[in-house]
Amino acid sequence: MNMLTGALAAALAAGFIFLFVLAVTGRTTEPWNRARAEAYERRRYPVALRRACDMAIAEARRRARPGEPAIVTVADVLDLMEEHFGFPDVTRYEASAALRERFAARGCDADCVTDA
Repeated sequence: MNMLTGALAAALAAGFIFLFVLAVTGRTTEPWNRARAEAYERRRYPVALRRACDMAIAEARRRARPGEPAIVTVADVLDLMEEHFGFPDVTRYEASAALRERFAARGCDADCVTDA
């Protein structure tokens, strides 16, 4: 029984040392496959841009009073991309192109105005 307890304590100590070494070297905080993580970000970017445009349009429609058009700006889309989705380096050109695309897809010609 004493030998089993000693072996278990040694294995537990070795496990803690292993986890400590991993934590110190930073291996546990970095992605296991950097290329896969970057590919995921590239796939997520256009989806996030479309969602940011949809969110900006919806917010502008909520803010608009009855009878007046909803005003959606490219700056709204850029703010959402940075604050909500974590993409700070979106160009104004990409945001305006996506906003025009979502304007057409959502039928915003009747009740919305944009600077895109």
